[in-house]
Amino acid sequence: MAEAAPQHLSLPSGLLELCALLGASRDSLRGLEQKKGVGDLSSLHPEVLSVFVPPFVSTEDSQVAGASCTTLGKGRKRSFRKKREKPKPEPVKGLSGDPRVPDSEDISIPGGVDLLALPQLCFPGGVCVASEPKEDRVHFLVLTDVCGNRTYGVVAQFYRPLHDEYCFYNGKAHWEPSWPTVSAAGCFVPFAVCVVSRVPYYNSLKDCLSCLLTHLKLCKDFEVDNPIKDFAAKLSLIPSLPPGPLHLIFNMKPLQIVFPSRADPESPVIDLDLHLPLLCFRPEKVLQILTCILMEQRIVFFSSDWALLTLVAECFMVYLHPLQWQHTFVPLLSDQMLDFVMAPTSFLMGCHLDHFEEVSKEGDGLVLINIDNGSISYSKSSDGDVNIPGLPLLAAQTFIQRIQGLQLHHELHLAQRSSSTDLNEGRAHRRAWQQKLNCQIQQVTLQLLVSIFREVKNHLNYEHRVFNSEEFLKTRAPGDQWFYKQVLDTYMFHSFLKARLNRMMDAFTRMDLNTQSEEDRINGTLISPRRPTIEKMASRKPSPLHGTRRRMVVSMPNLQDIASPELVPRNASLRLMDTAGCRGSSTVLNVAPKSTYTFKIPEIHFPLVSQCVQAYYSDFVTLLSKAINFLAPENSLLLARYFYLRGLVHLMQGQLLNALLDFQNLYKTDIQIFPADLVRRTVESLSAPERTQAERTPQLKRLLSQVLDQPGEAPKADDHVKNFELPRKHMQLEDFVKRIQESGIVKDTSIIHRLFEALTVGQQKQINPETFKDFYNCWKETEAEAQEVSVPRSVMEHLDKNECVYKLSSSVKTSLGVGRIAMTQKRLFLLTEGRPGYVEISTFRNIEEVRCTTVTFLLRKIPSLKIKMVFKKEVFEANLKTECDLWYLMVKEMWAGKKLADDHKDPQYVQQALTNVLLMDAVVGTLRSRSAIYAASKLSYFDKMKSELPMTVPKTTSETLKHKIDPSAGETSPQAIDILLYTPGHLDPAEKVEDTHPKLWCALNNGRVIVYDASSWTVHQHCFKVGTSKLNCMAMVEQNQVWIGSEDSVIYIINVHSMSCNKQLTDHRSSVTGLIVQDGNKAPREVFSCSVDGTVLAWNVSTLRVTSRFQLPGGGLSSIRLHGGRLWCCTGNSIVAVTTNGFLRQELKIEENLGETSTSFLAFQLLPEQEQLWAACAGYSEVFIWSLKDLAQPPERVPLQDCSDISCMIRVKQQIWVGSRGLSQGKPKGKIYVIDAKTRSVEKELVAHADAVRTLCSAEDRYVLSGSGRDEGKIAIWKVE
Repeated sequence: MAEAAPQHLSLPSGLLELCALLGASRDSLRGLEQKKGVGDLSSLHPEVLSVFVPPFVSTEDSQVAGASCTTLGKGRKRSFRKKREKPKPEPVKGLSGDPRVPDSEDISIPGGVDLLALPQLCFPGGVCVASEPKEDRVHFLVLTDVCGNRTYGVVAQFYRPLHDEYCFYNGKAHWEPSWPTVSAAGCFVPFAVCVVSRVPYYNSLKDCLSCLLTHLKLCKDFEVDNPIKDFAAKLSLIPSLPPGPLHLIFNMKPLQIVFPSRADPESPVIDLDLHLPLLCFRPEKVLQILTCILMEQRIVFFSSDWALLTLVAECFMVYLHPLQWQHTFVPLLSDQMLDFVMAPTSFLMGCHLDHFEEVSKEGDGLVLINIDNGSISYSKSSDGDVNIPGLPLLAAQTFIQRIQGLQLHHELHLAQRSSSTDLNEGRAHRRAWQQKLNCQIQQVTLQLLVSIFREVKNHLNYEHRVFNSEEFLKTRAPGDQWFYKQVLDTYMFHSFLKARLNRMMDAFTRMDLNTQSEEDRINGTLISPRRPTIEKMASRKPSPLHGTRRRMVVSMPNLQDIASPELVPRNASLRLMDTAGCRGSSTVLNVAPKSTYTFKIPEIHFPLVSQCVQAYYSDFVTLLSKAINFLAPENSLLLARYFYLRGLVHLMQGQLLNALLDFQNLYKTDIQIFPADLVRRTVESLSAPERTQAERTPQLKRLLSQVLDQPGEAPKADDHVKNFELPRKHMQLEDFVKRIQESGIVKDTSIIHRLFEALTVGQQKQINPETFKDFYNCWKETEAEAQEVSVPRSVMEHLDKNECVYKLSSSVKTSLGVGRIAMTQKRLFLLTEGRPGYVEISTFRNIEEVRCTTVTFLLRKIPSLKIKMVFKKEVFEANLKTECDLWYLMVKEMWAGKKLADDHKDPQYVQQALTNVLLMDAVVGTLRSRSAIYAASKLSYFDKMKSELPMTVPKTTSETLKHKIDPSAGETSPQAIDILLYTPGHLDPAEKVEDTHPKLWCALNNGRVIVYDASSWTVHQHCFKVGTSKLNCMAMVEQNQVWIGSEDSVIYIINVHSMSCNKQLTDHRSSVTGLIVQDGNKAPREVFSCSVDGTVLAWNVSTLRVTSRFQLPGGGLSSIRLHGGRLWCCTGNSIVAVTTNGFLRQELKIEENLGETSTSFLAFQLLPEQEQLWAACAGYSEVFIWSLKDLAQPPERVPLQDCSDISCMIRVKQQIWVGSRGLSQGKPKGKIYVIDAKTRSVEKELVAHADAVRTLCSAEDRYVLSGSGRDEGKIAIWKVE
């Protein structure tokens, strides 16, 4: 038999926490017999008769089943309030027949289960003796301990006739001759079996208890404890499931029971019918209930059906996921617990409908929800009437229409199907139908939450964890503000904010990303302040119906009072509605539930002794091993679940090393379900021999080092949330930067520094609170005015759909007529007065000169702005009066920004210029003094750059450069580009259209990755993280996999469809520096990786197993290349060619060829056609070329003019592109030298960046992409000739 697990290793609990048999006490039933009938029931009180708690087998005694069962003694009446009473154990006969009295402390009752309260909850309406047999009943419990941890109970009530041979206590019949059995023949006594689990398996445990009751009813051998104990033991041996697509099937005769798993680690287990509330309430009422929960009201559900109380309440909890109810949650109160509803804090509780009037009369400010008739009412309130606002109207109407489009009745689905002759087959069809409906309902409710809270992210500052609630409320429609004011102060919303600020990729975030518009996706990367585009202006033109509805929201906040003609009564038809008016965004998402798989648990043999349990575990491992061997390596999602389960079973067997090996496999299959805490505890509990054996096992050595090297207590993440407040004291520069970033006005630190200079012109270098407040209010007022700008449709036709009006002048006289000058990011135009019209002044690209002059009118000099265009003789003139100086600064800044954007092919210059212009406007509006214009000029950054430092871009650079991207847009400062990877597009019918486009992968600092759509150079995937260390290399291994090597010695595998990292390769022991994919169609494909310590590993792509490994001496391995079946490795002081098994074939030593010992190889490329090796060395401004035929010959040299440091090089066609730092116009710049491989001469010298070129990559040999250092942090796209 396998070695048992050490006692100090706390094994994970199985499905069962506790099982109990409950009923009336023996004395009360004896009294009932003596009273000859059921007339007086007042003396009946429920008690816990037997408790069964795992483990049920003593490993020390393999012959005796050491069931943790205590039978409670007689004479004790326990109520909810008598918490100090301890039940006394009574003698229990062991299997050997000798009396055995277990100490009451031997049983450890799971936390959260109060045995004194449990009887009341299992008999919430009391113990009711019946005169005739009644149907079995099931209801559900939610139990919460003092720490807020929940456990879930399923209770099955059943009736037994009051005969001596049927009543059971202490596991045996009690027969006393004095009992008048004949007179009590018409009495039926209720008993209950309660199962408590940490997982809300409502339907599954209901099915299990139903199977148990069929056995209990046939039990006439007076040993009723045995079947309950066996039942509990079976459930306790079912392991807890990992999140994912694998469900467990258990044979609980006569039914096959399915235990579902949660969809992902953040989602709840859903084992209930989510459409139950939709059958009980109209959609409008559902929205009202959701509103009450979001506002954290004091809510009480009522029903005459005890089961519905918990199920309906739990459905609403699922509807609001990932938002979570933070307060008291007791969906079922017994008759003795009604005083709970007098609690002053927020709660959600449930009572029997019989108590509706009593609670309504006594309760204060309660929301009363009647499940049976689908109504909502409110109890009296000391603060006046309870008035619940409606949800935002558009979101509410869309939700109602989508709910009406659901098929909620299984009978309609069955109409065309033939009748199933197999019980379990019919149940499987019903389960599949329910799973699909549950998925649809989750999508509809999640879309509702996203539509309500989508724009919260626009008012968050992630760096300082600030939410600007005041500004968020200003952006809400007047009729919706009451709702948002109530919700924003709740604990639920506060927790939601924490998750957003932590950038949690939960269901809300995924839905938000999947449903956001293209405009919102692009705007998310812009650093300039947001303004409504022309397209949005055109779409928001209000219709008369829209206006009416908006007024209705303001005047009638209760949603149920709004009569919408398109809403039909709930019971009008059971047919699926043809919601013709609900097309587009209002239709139900046709989302198929994710594929699920099942695994059948082996049979459990009895008697339940240690050998039988070990046989069960062995069978379990055998079945899991067969499933693992049968699966293809590509099905890693399912493989991971099998490994996880097998690891748990190995732990139960005491085979700790085998368990750790299974958990180690999760790195290569699905790291998301890796049980880090369990693995840590397992490693700590290893015995000395096991520890030694583990350290000798390569797969476990890394796992042990990871676990043991981690600090005992990880620092707690900062999860505070601040609400934005205006400062109350003077601010120095550092505090001013923080405050401006918190306000959401601008993030870029360098821009804020210039703003600080502008606001402190001519005074002490600090900002007083009044100045900050004036500036903030001026900025926000301008922002609000821009949202209300109305451009006539005739004018919109002349503008691009993505243009925004950023500034409007007052009405002025111009050379083109009287009107208002408007500025967009592209042009200046005149909105003429009278009949609004459009007259273009000029695009910024076509401006030749801007002057500020004066014109004389009636002996008065009026400031005037003159703009000369390139292709027009006429000079535009506008008498802007007091606005003239500001417009002069703004137009010149935009003109300079546009020129820089054109010269450098970088549209971000225009966005930055826009930010500068709007800050100028706010500074002038804040200071309102003579020095205001001078102060604003401090923000004229690009105009000064253009005039003081003429930045002419060399012709060759301008012709070759096609575009620039700024991955640091929206950050507080630029970030270095560590590595770039281009992946070509491909057609796959299973993918979304945008997933088929080519992509550019960009690695920034601290493991951050941004992915661009290379067909439009727009962001495809906002920043996600892989580890926390610098990333060194990337490679596209398969169409759906990108591998990334990191400084932390891990290779991260990214799924290109989900843009998530679920797999890691951890076989390297130091920084991974190179990845190379084997060319050709050889199967299975191989990938070679290298690390700085000289280790080279070959990986099978399908199995992710190391097929070979070798070690190069000396270390310093920085890159590898594959050519002709040989690996060429750069180790700093040498470049060696080795076989794929590590045998040396050629070597190029730097000291032998160059006579230098202080230098090292930085980068190299192979040109097989010319049989050449090109390399760059530290400290040299030239490229060296060796012949592969004879590496001992002196190299040719290609000098690079004005080059100081070479950092990278790639081969493109017959060219070598070298990235470096060099001089241009006397200043250090990032430069690229393009060398012709045939002539060995520099063809082009490209002035690429303001900082050194750190990385280069090729895009199908048509383009080259370069990334620069942290002083600039941009990506340049170059055309290959």
